[in-house]
Amino acid sequence: MASFIGGRGVSVCTGYGKGWLDGVGQRGFAFAMSDDIKFRDLQVGDAGWIIQRHGELYAAHDGFDATFEALVAEILAAHMRDHDPSCERAWIAHRGDQRVGSIFCVKEGGPGIARLRLFLIEPTERGHGLGHKLLAKCINFAREAGYQRLVLNTHESHKAACALYAAHGFRMTMAVPVHSFGQDLVEQSWQIDL
Repeated sequence: MASFIGGRGVSVCTGYGKGWLDGVGQRGFAFAMSDDIKFRDLQVGDAGWIIQRHGELYAAHDGFDATFEALVAEILAAHMRDHDPSCERAWIAHRGDQRVGSIFCVKEGGPGIARLRLFLIEPTERGHGLGHKLLAKCINFAREAGYQRLVLNTHESHKAACALYAAHGFRMTMAVPVHSFGQDLVEQSWQIDL
């Protein structure tokens, strides 16, 4: 017997009661649940989750070694010690007590420039608009904080993220081969004028 989620008429397969959904059912269930996602500021315990999930996901997807996890820890430690709430912010996306995404807007070295950092969407949440929502929050905050430009670094292999950046008006300004985190990569710089 199928059930319906959130009044949207999204049918969940009968296997749900057995602890599984087929691929279509999983996507429909995740979409139906997208309205349940809330956004909040960084809280105690979030840093550990951000470090762990970045390490695990980038190791699985890109083969990154532990030096990437160390970089994430350094970025978080600096933010937690020294951030200026008037012009820097972090968001955690969550559904109930489950964290499902993060994004940070931090000061960059130059005047009027902010940097997007630690953008992560749990794989189960990808393709349902959460990335767009988090990215829009970061861009809008940077604009309201008075920044003239928002910059980010990523890697060529992150095709979906690059498409998302382009859809929000970012343009790639540089691509350079590097050896980082135990891998040969093409590092990209992107920016948007605010």
